[in-house]
Amino acid sequence: MNAYEEIRKGERGAWVSIVAYLVLSAFKLICGYLFASSALLADGFNNLTDIVASVAVLIGLRISQKPPDSDHAYGHFRAETVAALVASFIMAMVGLQVLVEAVRSWYEGAFVAPNLWAAAVAVVCAVVMLGVYRYNHRLAKQINSQALMAAAKDNRSDAWVSIGAAVGIIGAQFGLPWLDKVAAIAVGLLICKTAWEIFRDSTHRLTDGFDQKELTDLRSSVARVPGVEMIKDVKARVHGSHVLVDVVIEVDGGLSLIEGHQICDRVEERLKRSHNIMHVHVHVEPKTEEVTRNP
Repeated sequence: MNAYEEIRKGERGAWVSIVAYLVLSAFKLICGYLFASSALLADGFNNLTDIVASVAVLIGLRISQKPPDSDHAYGHFRAETVAALVASFIMAMVGLQVLVEAVRSWYEGAFVAPNLWAAAVAVVCAVVMLGVYRYNHRLAKQINSQALMAAAKDNRSDAWVSIGAAVGIIGAQFGLPWLDKVAAIAVGLLICKTAWEIFRDSTHRLTDGFDQKELTDLRSSVARVPGVEMIKDVKARVHGSHVLVDVVIEVDGGLSLIEGHQICDRVEERLKRSHNIMHVHVHVEPKTEEVTRNP
């Protein structure tokens, strides 16, 4: 399966998330108003932001399928990263809105214990979201999609948000109605935290940031290739859900051009096979021997 086939397969996971969030957000918002639960309302607004994020992932996946052209020699794979960056701003705005509304209702002093049915709604939604998480997590591992894996983790965090909302609602039944407001504030903070994490990860990738531990693993793999005398440089950057690597190696200066080229092929093959690297560029230089002079 090539990169474009993997992206098309990953669209299924994005659609599953969108449909689930549409149904659950409507269900939570309606029940939140009916049962007077601030925590359930906040959870519903959280799912609305998740719809935006999932749509952004879907749009990014669609644009990423465009083949390389004269302006994008490496393809359009970074489109999903840009879409995730836009989604993080939208999520942050909604998170702040939830926080402001929760704090406003707190100071108004309207501490009314929500109906216990609101807790049941939250628990059912949490179970559904865990099912969506399992599906997307399995699909993301199958096609090695970082974007879909991030969406799966967001599904899991949403399940925990619903469980937290249920805890706040149940606590309000035991003479602690303010606990529902606390749960709403916690949900707002979690939305902002998720937005910040997506923003940080997206900007890190767009500025060609790369994890040092993964870079060390790449260097170790290159060093084990027969014929590689020394590694002068290894650079890597993330391109959508894929990785581009530039390697500078030294080989025996007495080798022929064909033999040096064969070593390059082995380096590319090992990195693609062991680390699922999309593109590897290898530059070969002859190994220089230090000359020791007698005084």
